[in-house]
Amino acid sequence: MSIQNKERPIEKIEVPNVMKAAVMNKPFDIEIQEVAVPKVQGEEVLVKVMAVGVCGSDIHYYEHGKIGRYVVEKPIILGHECAGIVAEVGENVTKVKVGDRVAIEPGITCGRCDYCKEGRYNLCPDVQFLATPPVDGAFVQYIKHREDFLFPIPDDLSFEEASLVEPFSVGIHAATRSKLQPGSTVAIMGMGPVGLTAIAAAKAFGASKIIVTDLEANRLEAAKKLGATHVINVLENDPNEEIFNITNGKGVDVAFETAGNPKALKSALQAVKRGGKMAIVGLPPQDEIGLNVPLIADNELDIFGVFRYSNTYPKGIEFLQSKSTDLKSLITDRYSLEETKAAMDRARLNKKASLKVIVYPNGIIEE
Repeated sequence: MSIQNKERPIEKIEVPNVMKAAVMNKPFDIEIQEVAVPKVQGEEVLVKVMAVGVCGSDIHYYEHGKIGRYVVEKPIILGHECAGIVAEVGENVTKVKVGDRVAIEPGITCGRCDYCKEGRYNLCPDVQFLATPPVDGAFVQYIKHREDFLFPIPDDLSFEEASLVEPFSVGIHAATRSKLQPGSTVAIMGMGPVGLTAIAAAKAFGASKIIVTDLEANRLEAAKKLGATHVINVLENDPNEEIFNITNGKGVDVAFETAGNPKALKSALQAVKRGGKMAIVGLPPQDEIGLNVPLIADNELDIFGVFRYSNTYPKGIEFLQSKSTDLKSLITDRYSLEETKAAMDRARLNKKASLKVIVYPNGIIEE
């Protein structure tokens, strides 16, 4: 895919020596500090960060200081769903230039291990992923990143939308892993931001029926706007009964569990037809959950783990550029960098009304 950017001259962007950063000292404690702007060399690129989405993992670190084996042991900068403008380039950079608008894929991998060479670089044991301890993230005015994880975006794609390529990539990866085919029926359990973007992914892959479940009415309404054909409020209806009614007793071809909820996981498994597939996207609070093994074996169900994504950013940008996928409706709240703590609290406490909260490190922009 080629990005049709308007021709712009290579411009000089004045980069300061110090910048503002929203630093989390400990859970619930975020302060704005002045830190040095990173210096770039080789294949490194300095990006002026224009928009950062607040992710569920950011909230988890903010509340608990850890996610599984990743523990915040020193002050950290959160944020990894991001996009911006190239401000400086290292001497070996060839793929981007100053002034380019780019989406930032947050995980920098080694490129040498077996997983990287196989194209499954999301499994690289040496990945440096933004906002995953001890790596700092994108709630900063400028960030240093390797050029091969920067992707030019078209002029008519906003920085906010480009930041959403990150959660969108999770749905694309789940669809790819589960070999989702055009005309398939899909059930998605859980309408958080990842579940909502998974609707867009299922639609882009050609699903004919997209059935979603949640307990929040506003999220189900958002799901309809993104392309869900059927919505089920689990507080009002039994999701599996509804799914079987919709599919004439057959079940769905593919189910995504995106809620990280044990009940939703079991429900997703029960919703799949004989010979169908389930992708586990959400992470439940406990490590072990009892599953119906005879159901899995007797029906020859395929179960796929989904860890982040690989090779999805070009496809995600292409889907958004085509305008067949519109994620702008997800953006409900906008905050400046100085308001990062308020943005985190908004995303954490206002689940009934907030879908995607965006932080603007270099000032709120109108696009």
